[in-house]
Amino acid sequence: MSDKSILKHITALVDEERVLRDQGTALEEDGTRLRHVSEELDQCWDLLRQRRALREYGRNPDESKPRDVGVVEGYID
Repeated sequence: MSDKSILKHITALVDEERVLRDQGTALEEDGTRLRHVSEELDQCWDLLRQRRALREYGRNPDESKPRDVGVVEGYID
């Protein structure tokens, strides 16, 4: 997966998140989907950061791997 394709996926997820937030989460399925989209966004941003870090240190960005939601969501800001 390239940086460009990750960014394209991020854009699609942000668009979906915006639609879900605009229509509200009255339905339980919408709330569940909104949580899933948010987690997937965090995973994508993490993967993109990994790729950039590997590239910065002269390594192959394709060595990066998506991390589990639990790992990504467990980061402390």
